[in-house]
Amino acid sequence: MLKSLAVRVLIALVMGLLIGAALQLWAPQGVQDGMTIVEALGTLWLNALRMTIVPLVFTLLVLGIASVADAAATGRLAARSILLFAIFLAAFATYSVLMTQGWLALWPIDEAAGAALRASAQAPDAAAAKASTIADFLKGLAPSNVLKAAVEDAILPLVVFGVFFGFAASRLPDDLKTALLTVFRAIAETMLTVVRWVLWAAPVGVFALSLSVGLRTGIASAATLLQYVVIVSTITASITLIMFVVVALSRAAKFGEFLRASGPVLAVAFSTQSSLASLPLMIERTRDNLGVPDRITGLVLPLAVAVFRATSPVANLAAALFVAHLYGVQPGLPQIFAAVLVSFAVAVGSVGLPGQISFFASVAPICIALGAPIDLLPILLAVEVVPDIFRTLGNVSADMGVTTMLAKGEREVEVEAPVEP
Repeated sequence: MLKSLAVRVLIALVMGLLIGAALQLWAPQGVQDGMTIVEALGTLWLNALRMTIVPLVFTLLVLGIASVADAAATGRLAARSILLFAIFLAAFATYSVLMTQGWLALWPIDEAAGAALRASAQAPDAAAAKASTIADFLKGLAPSNVLKAAVEDAILPLVVFGVFFGFAASRLPDDLKTALLTVFRAIAETMLTVVRWVLWAAPVGVFALSLSVGLRTGIASAATLLQYVVIVSTITASITLIMFVVVALSRAAKFGEFLRASGPVLAVAFSTQSSLASLPLMIERTRDNLGVPDRITGLVLPLAVAVFRATSPVANLAAALFVAHLYGVQPGLPQIFAAVLVSFAVAVGSVGLPGQISFFASVAPICIALGAPIDLLPILLAVEVVPDIFRTLGNVSADMGVTTMLAKGEREVEVEAPVEP
């Protein structure tokens, strides 16, 4: 059990909070002041994660966009699959924004606990937190200077540039495209190696950061963390239920049949927290229990695992909006729209990454788009083990549901097609 990084990080979080709270109550002021060295270690670890955000997000986005463009060009079924993926992602992202705002309106963050937790990290940048107008949003979509945008962590202009760059790269001759994407893949793998090195020290970094939180907040922050887990988990878990209802209403499969077919898959997804590990059973159950032909399961399900993560925008937007609410950041409609666009981009770019890496690489850019700090993300990473279960359950449910719906559409097309004399 202790071999799991998620478990070790969670233990480090709890120990840091408890020791920090104990020092706050009983240690002399001199001892508390001496803890600044430990806090500095936590900041050092956080900065090591920060330095990977821009190169990692950009390279993964270009690779992801190029792969989507290649897949869409392979045939009508692949193009229809990607279109349906995009429709569901847009609907789920909108749902997440509305549900998170609703949750936080019904269950606002306790002001005292929130203020204490905010005191343990940096305040949001005043310029970033200021809601922009529609005109400012439109003017800022295309970066006049890409390097300046990268230096200033202007995520949305970088994402727009990355999308255009990725699609343009997919139009290159094969020899040039292969050479260019090989370079980007090498950069991405190098950055992932750096991130893995940094995450190897995650228990130490999270302990140092949570010790700082405990010194300033005592155990009051535990209630806020529990609130975060409940809100993000319930919103993410509801995607599984929504997909069951959508499949039943679309008559792609009967509710009971889809439930029986997906039951074993959900069990594997729950135990492994990996859509990829669930893929073989997804193919078997979709083919044998739902009657989807091999030519559809063999294309759509691997493509869904590769480029479609239904719960990625859902959970990532919920997490980022929670952080923004915690800091009192009130994003305007342009910032929320920018955050949704960024959530789409990082969903494509972070597919296939380990949970700890994808959490920071996905949520941090969305926080930046909203104008919220990212200093508390390592603390939220420590409790991500619970929402991550529901992420995987939602992903495999959506993968099977979309595949079943596409199979129904293909059968209807075949029936309507004119018969050759």
